[in-house]
Amino acid sequence: MDNTTKETMIKPVVSNASCRKSNHPESVKTDLVHRLNRIEGQVRGIKGMVDKDVYCDDIITQLSATQSALNSVAKVLLQGHLKGCVVDRLAEGDEEILDELLVTIQKLMKK
Repeated sequence: MDNTTKETMIKPVVSNASCRKSNHPESVKTDLVHRLNRIEGQVRGIKGMVDKDVYCDDIITQLSATQSALNSVAKVLLQGHLKGCVVDRLAEGDEEILDELLVTIQKLMKK
């Protein structure tokens, strides 16, 4: 795999709408960052388990726990999105947010 492919794989997906900003309270942002830091540590731990040839079932258990933690982050973000961004845009008469929300929920349900 060349460097261009590697860089493409690790870059987050960003849409043209990325200039929009969310307004999470500082406490929510802090909580999300702490959760994501723990998840990052879990992923590093899983990588170490693979390197050490740990039993597959044990690795799968850790993967499941990490996926659950990611799902929890997604739930917090979705709740904030619904109560903040979606409500605000609907109040402004922007009903396109509903189509965006449906796409977002479909992405979450693919898991």
